[in-house]
Amino acid sequence: MSGLIAVIAALGAGHLISGLLLAPGASPFFAVGNAVIDRTPAPVKDFAIKQFGTNDKQALLVGMAVALVVLGLLIGTISRRSVLPGLAAIGVLGVVGALAVWEQSAGRIGLLAPLVSLVAGSGVFWWLHRRAQFRPVDSGADLEHGDGTGKDTAAGFDRRGFVLSSLAAVAGALLAGAGGFLLAKRVDVAASRRAVGELVPTTPAPPIPAGAAFPELGTPTFITPSPDFYRIDINLAVPQLRAEDAVLRITGMVDEPVEFSFDDIRSMPLKEQTITMTCVSNEVGGPYVSTSNFIGVPLLDLLDRAGIQDGAEQVVGHSVDGFTLGTPLDLLRNAGKAAMVVIGMNREALLPEHGFPMRTVVPGLYGYVSATKWLTELELTTYDVKPYWVKRGWDGQPPGVVPIKISSRIDAPKSFQRLPGGDVTVAGTAWAQGRGISKVELSFDKGPWQPAELATEVNPNTWRMFRLTRALPSGQHTVSCRAYDGTGTMQTEERLRLINPGPVPDGSTGWHSMIFTVE
Repeated sequence: MSGLIAVIAALGAGHLISGLLLAPGASPFFAVGNAVIDRTPAPVKDFAIKQFGTNDKQALLVGMAVALVVLGLLIGTISRRSVLPGLAAIGVLGVVGALAVWEQSAGRIGLLAPLVSLVAGSGVFWWLHRRAQFRPVDSGADLEHGDGTGKDTAAGFDRRGFVLSSLAAVAGALLAGAGGFLLAKRVDVAASRRAVGELVPTTPAPPIPAGAAFPELGTPTFITPSPDFYRIDINLAVPQLRAEDAVLRITGMVDEPVEFSFDDIRSMPLKEQTITMTCVSNEVGGPYVSTSNFIGVPLLDLLDRAGIQDGAEQVVGHSVDGFTLGTPLDLLRNAGKAAMVVIGMNREALLPEHGFPMRTVVPGLYGYVSATKWLTELELTTYDVKPYWVKRGWDGQPPGVVPIKISSRIDAPKSFQRLPGGDVTVAGTAWAQGRGISKVELSFDKGPWQPAELATEVNPNTWRMFRLTRALPSGQHTVSCRAYDGTGTMQTEERLRLINPGPVPDGSTGWHSMIFTVE
């Protein structure tokens, strides 16, 4: 118990100091968690996303907490005869935490958190270890019944004193941890976001036509509510940056570096665009695809103000948390005015988890080469600069960077759903951003392919819904779907892993199927 409580005290103290420093990355617990994420092999990440979805980070935190409980108990167990093994083990944990904090770009001042964590853990362990030691038996006491003071003098152990000391240490650790959370809220991002108010674009997106989606049949609504928009990133804690503190710098291979405050961006003519985004980690039939009305300014317009020099090959976006992401300049130019620095979704300021105050959005590209959240800098550079994912073996330049692949999924009926007899309506969603969807076909029980009815197209950068009604006999049935993009290219049938062997994250391929029963 001394070892376990010492670990709890160390975590609480470290979190308190990280809150004082306004640096969540300095918390040893979160820093180690982020370091684990950075080093997780792609197949393990695929497994985590498949098993836990967007709760993968919570699963990691729970797993780390369980591991720390076991480590704490082991620290106490190996220290039954001497305090030194436990202090040495706590020292090792402190060094690991300090290295993780340093790696997470918390800076030298950030090392104060793991240092205080180490001191607190070691001090609590030494203190409780002394209280837990057996003391010489009081020869004047009643060895059978004790001496009436509440001390187990026959065993030579002050049980009451140990329990009270342990409770005091745990209470102090919990108060420290809670204090760290409260101190971190001094950066009132919620108030900053509310102060932005409603965003009214100078050039609004065309209204979504009636019949663009079939939510009554089971498809999503055409515009995804901002809180429901899928979230994939590497952060255990959402970075906190206020709009009034946000500055976007354009640096690197430019004629003249420039800076834009959030107010500078907002005062520019704002453009609204309806765009569907997809994660490269989305499985066949998966949920990591959403659509929003994004509001911002053309990214290339900002780059042109700085002047792009010859020889620049990519634009590296820098996030406030140190994350970097590279977008090939040629692909950015191909996207033209559709590539944006975004400050709002659905006429409101970005939610913190979606990049408030500023982020980038480039339609037609997967997020790992196009979507920098919590944006602070755009750096024009060559491919010699290796952003986050490239350092981890992913290809960040053509021809490795591929456009979003043609995909389709069946939203209704659901898997193994039982339907009443009669007509059965199959409804779903297809997307091929940048090319659009020209046709979707369905096959029942491996029979001939039949064209589905397509919803009204909004633009080539958005998803498109489909439906088909057919009378089916009683029994179990299988329905499959495949889509064609605007060029007439058919969706690939072959099922591939999310991250294929080699350095290229291709995204998943394959026809989606659903099994259901007609009663």
